[in-house]
Amino acid sequence: MNRTQQPEIQSLENFNILPPQRITLSNGISLSVINAGEQEVVRMDILFAGGRWQQTQKLQALFTNRMLREGSRKYTAADIAEKLDYYGAWLELSSSSEYSYITLYSLNKYFSETLEIVESIIKEPTFPEKELNTVLDANIQQYLVNSSKVDFLAQRSLLKALYGTEHPCGRLVVEEDYKCITPDVLREFYNQYYHSGNCTIFLSGKVTDDIIRRVESVFDTSFGNTRIPFIKEEYTFSATTEKRIFTERNDAMQSAIKLGATTILRQHPDYLKLRVLMTLFGGYFGSRLMSNIREDKGYTYGISAGIMFYPDSGMMLISTETDNEYVEPLIREVYHEMDKLQSETVSESELSMVRNYMLGEMCRNYESPFSLADAWMFIYTSGLDDAYFARSLQAVKEVTSNEIKELANRYLCKETLKEVIAGKKLS
Repeated sequence: MNRTQQPEIQSLENFNILPPQRITLSNGISLSVINAGEQEVVRMDILFAGGRWQQTQKLQALFTNRMLREGSRKYTAADIAEKLDYYGAWLELSSSSEYSYITLYSLNKYFSETLEIVESIIKEPTFPEKELNTVLDANIQQYLVNSSKVDFLAQRSLLKALYGTEHPCGRLVVEEDYKCITPDVLREFYNQYYHSGNCTIFLSGKVTDDIIRRVESVFDTSFGNTRIPFIKEEYTFSATTEKRIFTERNDAMQSAIKLGATTILRQHPDYLKLRVLMTLFGGYFGSRLMSNIREDKGYTYGISAGIMFYPDSGMMLISTETDNEYVEPLIREVYHEMDKLQSETVSESELSMVRNYMLGEMCRNYESPFSLADAWMFIYTSGLDDAYFARSLQAVKEVTSNEIKELANRYLCKETLKEVIAGKKLS
């Protein structure tokens, strides 16, 4: 190998992601198996449909999920923590707009023991009041810390401005909401959504036949109140008419800037090529926004642009922090870059660079068994089909400079962007 010569860039012709083996248990639970590991480690993700969109009061879904590890009929919180540590296992609990997740990382040789713990916390949690108060106190302190950060304040203001207070995105949590969480509130959400009729399982890593049999034996019988159907809620947006929203923070050293607007979902025919435009605009270190606003003007350490997704909409978001004196010139430069994308054709060399970056990210994102599990869970929870990855590759390879310009004119609309600023008010 001649190390003085740059390796030849190879084009990515095919993009084959290992598909999962799909099994349906006798009670209807879908089990997806991604057997792709070399190490004696397995990951189990258990999904229950039900998240912020379904809760009857703020924080209900989050703390129902979070409190599963704080005690069951068989194990105390200390027992759960001690046993997981002893077996070298790791348990993650999280929730999103429409799903709650229980994720277990376990050594294969101890999977039977760790599976027993997970079964207990899922099927018989107790939501003990003492442990709940401890968890709530810790989360209140974290909320108060976050509330002093301008980025946190700006994000909340943007969501409220775009969606309104009747939409889940605009229902902002305040300190008093933590004090309204009780064991009964959590049991209500648990009883409605944590049951076998509302459950999906993903296994990834070095998945043996024995591990599959053990999962089937634990989850093949019905549990919980399976007669309660999952309801997909629908909400209406109620955006403010204001163009600029300012949140004052007198002690802020910098100001946070969020420019945002609602946009299309992943299922829209334009989305996959719009991803290329957003990457070029502000989605990687060599993007237009980074090159101009960070590298050339020196207004910020970092600026990004992308699309966040909720069940009923996408949200185009441009986000950064800057010195208070640079707020206005920075926003002008963002709009200047939007104007250029709408009026000038992107060069083939720049578009090729973005393509190579995105294709490289695709390869990196799907090279391990656990990242493959993430990919297939993304397909499932987003309501996409198995051909989505192939379409993504095709869109990145085939998008043209003229299409980038057309998409910029269609979706980069200065008039619809809300300008949200949090920081010190300049005189």
